[in-house]
Amino acid sequence: MNRQGPALEALPTAIAATPRPPAARHLFNDRTLADYRRVLTAGVEHVAGHVAGVRRPFTGIAPEGLAEEVAAVDLDRPLPDASAALDELTRVYLRDAVHFHHPRYLAHLNCPVVIPALLGEAVLTAINSSLDTWDQSAGATLVERRLIDWTAGRLGFGVDADGVFTSGGSQSNLQALLLAREEACAHAQSPTNRHALLPKLRILTSEAGHFSIQKSAKLLGLSPDAVVTVPTGPDRRMLPDALGRALEDCRRRGLPVMAVVATAGTTDFGTIDPLADIAGLCERHRTWLHVDAAYGCGLLVSPTRRRLLDGIERARSVTVDYHKSFFQPVSSSALVVSDGAVLRHATYHADYLNPARTAERGIPNQVDKSLQTTRRFDALKLWLTLRVMGPDAVGQLFDEVVDLASAAHDLLAADPRFEVVTRSQLSTVVFRHRSPATTEDATDQANLYAREALAASGEAMVAATKVDGRHYLKFTLLNPETTLADIAHVLDLLAGHAEDRLHARAAA
Repeated sequence: MNRQGPALEALPTAIAATPRPPAARHLFNDRTLADYRRVLTAGVEHVAGHVAGVRRPFTGIAPEGLAEEVAAVDLDRPLPDASAALDELTRVYLRDAVHFHHPRYLAHLNCPVVIPALLGEAVLTAINSSLDTWDQSAGATLVERRLIDWTAGRLGFGVDADGVFTSGGSQSNLQALLLAREEACAHAQSPTNRHALLPKLRILTSEAGHFSIQKSAKLLGLSPDAVVTVPTGPDRRMLPDALGRALEDCRRRGLPVMAVVATAGTTDFGTIDPLADIAGLCERHRTWLHVDAAYGCGLLVSPTRRRLLDGIERARSVTVDYHKSFFQPVSSSALVVSDGAVLRHATYHADYLNPARTAERGIPNQVDKSLQTTRRFDALKLWLTLRVMGPDAVGQLFDEVVDLASAAHDLLAADPRFEVVTRSQLSTVVFRHRSPATTEDATDQANLYAREALAASGEAMVAATKVDGRHYLKFTLLNPETTLADIAHVLDLLAGHAEDRLHARAAA
């Protein structure tokens, strides 16, 4: 039975009858659903119309060409309606956006996204759950936990595994190394012992590993030389013998190795370190093994290549980036650990948020595992992807781009205009234009120019890197719609730009 209490009775009539301000019509609630449907439908149609007209991955605009137009927007004077805002957005963003869905976007680790994940984005932003405490998320907490369990099962972890969604691979790597550091310091009997230990801690990782390992070491307060890089072989994979020697060297010098970081999918070469051999060395030396599988995690659902991750089940922690090889929108990453008890190192209690009594009552609060407090329900995108498409379908898409990279490698190897580096186990191809009778410096400049000229034309986009100090180009293939004909066309464009540079240099 509804009752009118004293507080409601005491409410002044004038206040109770105060009309809502005009701004309230923009709030999403049960009274504004007509506007919600109209505005979002208009937005979807606007984006769809824009994408339908995209003919190139990029317009080639330079920063200064757009900065003045953006700066001219008066943010203190709103436009008359959402339609006008969308038109303005086209000028300051959509018109010059880099389109990862275009088949000739071949640059960075950015994937086209699947439609079920876009549905997830629409739902999660409207409901706006925050994945820190149960009383802000309820079912969303359980969905995220179920997806972590599913990923742990795909990794081969046991029932003690756990994890949490993060903003991306860099954050996942940072948290993994935080946990490893705290485990390494656990034996310290006093703050003095811990203070003396921190400068001695070392992290061993491949020389082809991700830069976030070095950044994490700095953020964790380790010494400037805490990260020791281990050599790779001609295939750009970490050499187990070299790792063994590095572990022994650290032991002799009294430098505890808090973690070994193996990579399952290096950014440049798409190579996977020999995980089983590395795991054996870590077990022998009782050292935490972290696997950065931000890129290679797509193999977890591959119908044909899952074996490439053999040994990952022996890791203590693993980074996965669904927004790389599961075709999810940014952001969607996770850290998964084989023993969930280590996540206690990220747990702090606040009386206003997650008091200790909630854990004692068995109430699940994801903030107890996370470096973040307020956090999006990014897991929903993956959930809907799996429920609509299924994991095999996602894996088949990833297999397609891996197959394409292999074909692109063969195409380059047979083309006398180019030289190609090692064959990727995933979907990158590192190569450069090479003309006979040119110096290394001239070759470097020709390749740098070719990439910049290609981007300025907007016809295609490729990445760049260095190999043994020299400038190379790179395809990162994550779009199953890209064809070998697209790649051949881009190679012709690159060769043309490089040769223009060489001819201009020769004529100078």
